[in-house]
Amino acid sequence: MALAAPLLLLPPLLMLLGQPGLGAPGQGEGTWSRFSRLPYPQDQLFLHDTFPDGFLWGAGSAAYQTEGGWRQGGKGASIWDTFAHRPATPPGAAPPGPVGGDVASDSYNNLFRDVEGLRRLGVSHYRFSLSWARLLPNGTAPPNPAGLAHYGRLLARLRELGVEPVVTLYHWDLPQALQDAFGGWASPVLPQLFRDYAELCFRHFGGQVRYWLTMDNPYVVAWHGYGTGRLPPGVRGGPRLGYLAAHHLLQAHAKVWHLYNDHFRPAQRGKVSIALSSHWIKPQRMTEKNIKECQKSLDFVLGWFAKPIFIDGDYPESMRSNLSSLLPEFSEAEKKYIKGTADFFALSFGATLSFQLLDSHMKFQQLESISLRQLLYWINSEYNNPQIFIVENSWFVSGTTKRDDAKYIYYLKKFIMETLKAIRYDGVHVFGYTVWSLLDGFEWHRGYSIRRGLFYVDFQSHDKKLMPKSSVLFYQKLIEKNGFPPLPENQPIEGIFPCGFAWGIVDNYIQVDTTPAQFLDSSVYVWDVHQTKKLIKVDGVYTSKRKRHCVDFAAIRLQISLLQEMHVTHFHFSLKWSLILPLGNLSLINHTLVHYYQCFASELLRVNITPVVALWQPMIENQELPVSLAKYGAWENTETVQAFAEYARFCFTSLGDHVKFWITMNEPSVKNLTYTAGHNLLKAHAKVWHLYDKEFRRSQKGKISIALQADWIEPACPFSRNDQEVADRILEFDIGWLAEPIFGNGDYPEVMRAWLHRINSVDLYNFHLPYFSDDEKKLIQGSFDFFALSHYTTTLVGSEKEDAVKYDHYLEVQMINDITWLHSPSRAAVVPWGLRKLLKWVKSKYGDVPIYVMANGIDDDQNMVHDKLRVYYIQNYISEALKAYTLDNVNLQGYFVYSFNDKTAPKYGLYSYVANQYEPKPSLKHYREIIDNNGFPGPETPELLCPEEVASCPECHFFRTRKSLLAFISFIFVAFIVTIFFITYYSKRVERRYK
Repeated sequence: MALAAPLLLLPPLLMLLGQPGLGAPGQGEGTWSRFSRLPYPQDQLFLHDTFPDGFLWGAGSAAYQTEGGWRQGGKGASIWDTFAHRPATPPGAAPPGPVGGDVASDSYNNLFRDVEGLRRLGVSHYRFSLSWARLLPNGTAPPNPAGLAHYGRLLARLRELGVEPVVTLYHWDLPQALQDAFGGWASPVLPQLFRDYAELCFRHFGGQVRYWLTMDNPYVVAWHGYGTGRLPPGVRGGPRLGYLAAHHLLQAHAKVWHLYNDHFRPAQRGKVSIALSSHWIKPQRMTEKNIKECQKSLDFVLGWFAKPIFIDGDYPESMRSNLSSLLPEFSEAEKKYIKGTADFFALSFGATLSFQLLDSHMKFQQLESISLRQLLYWINSEYNNPQIFIVENSWFVSGTTKRDDAKYIYYLKKFIMETLKAIRYDGVHVFGYTVWSLLDGFEWHRGYSIRRGLFYVDFQSHDKKLMPKSSVLFYQKLIEKNGFPPLPENQPIEGIFPCGFAWGIVDNYIQVDTTPAQFLDSSVYVWDVHQTKKLIKVDGVYTSKRKRHCVDFAAIRLQISLLQEMHVTHFHFSLKWSLILPLGNLSLINHTLVHYYQCFASELLRVNITPVVALWQPMIENQELPVSLAKYGAWENTETVQAFAEYARFCFTSLGDHVKFWITMNEPSVKNLTYTAGHNLLKAHAKVWHLYDKEFRRSQKGKISIALQADWIEPACPFSRNDQEVADRILEFDIGWLAEPIFGNGDYPEVMRAWLHRINSVDLYNFHLPYFSDDEKKLIQGSFDFFALSHYTTTLVGSEKEDAVKYDHYLEVQMINDITWLHSPSRAAVVPWGLRKLLKWVKSKYGDVPIYVMANGIDDDQNMVHDKLRVYYIQNYISEALKAYTLDNVNLQGYFVYSFNDKTAPKYGLYSYVANQYEPKPSLKHYREIIDNNGFPGPETPELLCPEEVASCPECHFFRTRKSLLAFISFIFVAFIVTIFFITYYSKRVERRYK
């Protein structure tokens, strides 16, 4: 399909931009410029595709976070046990409650419970850590039999289920005995002790383990354990001690890798790596200096450990040149020993480090971000295209969130989708993904104030049951499908709209310029050809005045010509009540403005564009009501109802001959309406509808209704009954409040009444929803000719309170953001399928009513090249409208784009307005092409034969719209011919007479 073609060019374009070749230190620097050049908005769209066959899906946990049992089974104390039991509360920890990881999720006593959770998920692997202090209570021999038996049981059960174990030897919980005796990782003794501990693990468990991780996040262990003292063991040794601890961690890792490689790999055939954590950073501005600072930031955090292991055994050059004597030196032998000590790149990315434990000095005044895709590409470029295993990734929800964890789901969706793009678009070799974590646990420095588990744990309960959250269902289905396979409803559609379909454009208020044309000036001028070369007015001399004509308004001619360029059939605008009747009644009428509106409407009809006119549209200043009405209660005052009816009668009388498509009220904002105001507004609409129906419809033959703003509301967790109830409630409050009385049963939605009764009785609110009398119900019910709606975006709502700023206590609803959605500069979500769902909902609620989408549009960056976001928006929203019409049998009769131009609606227009000039944007040309095709016809689309008058004939247009002029010219021509005939005839007779 021709119109969809631009959206299919993404993979080839990305290939042209290049995929990483052989990596080298510093080559990752090209990442930022590459991603700044990717095609917009296509690169930001959700990728519907699957992961490679055999991709590994898993979940993870860490011993101290989940095991508990800190004094059970002969376990020794760890540095985290000591740290959590200090009298002072760790910085940023949760308020008093459970102490550290003493009990946590109690996984030590619930091993089979955890494994059952893995079985339910259907994962291929489970990452967990061994507690060094449980296996070697003193940090060295002898081993603890109970500890060996515990992990033996876990591995045996995983083998029964066919779940691959991914085992971490050290996840931050160093035996306290080693800290006391040697000073922990600050001591050069630790690498050998770690080797001895690893050997014990390889001998006892290696036959059942194919993937080993020596340690997790050495950056945090070294920098915050021994540098800042923010985390256990809490040593504030400054940068020098932090770098020394990291030096020993690298040596320890290398020792363990060589131990496995030399003594265990031949028999056990496993792989060993180290879990390295990283953030992502983006430049404040795209300058060469800022990009180098971003590169340096990654060098100082990830490269600190990755470069020695994956490249050359030594620290990044940026660290060497900036830290001088603070950074320890490796001997040449040590460099060779450390280089290449990883069988794959194990990456940890998410809420542990990002925006939390990253030292602010290591950002180098750049901006932290959470782009996993760009980080994967950087690693690919920097470290020679390694095989990457994501061993920890997710975000978090509030500690008070129970089972509907929508925020967690959408971050998970974003990270997994970015991983898929890195594989499919960028050529990055990722072979596995691990959600963190399997279950809720103790979240390190943040205690129990956040949750990161797929399964909910009530930490106050005795049995610590695992309860699946909504994220379990999300991840389970994702694993089953191996990604996000294309869905039929997401595919483009071919087809056309019916004959007579209304293709329109919207302008809130037309530009009114009543400046008279020069032809109305009765003064006489002479041209001073000798001196000033200007026209000089002759005082006291006047010509006779002629009547005003519509062509005298230059502003109208310009706007009409711009509309003609679009090929639209309808133009929607609102009248200004406050200007037409400044006093709110007929005692003062702005006849000049009324004449302007009459001219505008008649000129639209002259060029075959149907005017769609709203009597009232609320604006910020006085709600666009006459001042006298706004001052005395506006719609709270019942007198406004009668004033609106009188105003409508005047408009029907003055403009009705030109306007056949009326809107009583355009987009009354329910967010700003009181229940009393809404009550009066509905009565005013109904009065005006009946006024038109009884007194004007027969002679003017028009139609009239109300236009409601109707954005779609989607449950944040599609598997949650609670979220569905919230979404249904918000739809009734946002749309049903005004729609149900008119299009339904004549009264407010029962959901509204029930909810207000509940909160008034329980929460001591005092919200009164008025009642209609039986006569008023009859008046309001059925006061429509069609259902007009304005639709711009879709909102996600949830039942769990997560973010106080976006939580509505009155309706008990949490607004949620799907960060995988495309967003406009003003953060409006671009969700085309929301329009189709809305149209289906209207049909299901109110029957086969004719529907017009009276406004649909998006803001865009005025500097954005080629107006690309709006082109995408218009294309895909109209496509969803066509699906509603053809597949869902929605009685859709028109579609209007918002807005006409940037002068009246900045950033929304199809025309830009710069230096007093209107310029068509690419989105205008795209919309015009859709109008000309009446949709998206394909090779199989049957030809639609419409009545002749519907077809556009540009060549005939001039003659068809100037019939009076043509008749006059024809008369003059005929008179001229007749005159010539008689002159010739009588001339010949005279000649013959004289002969």
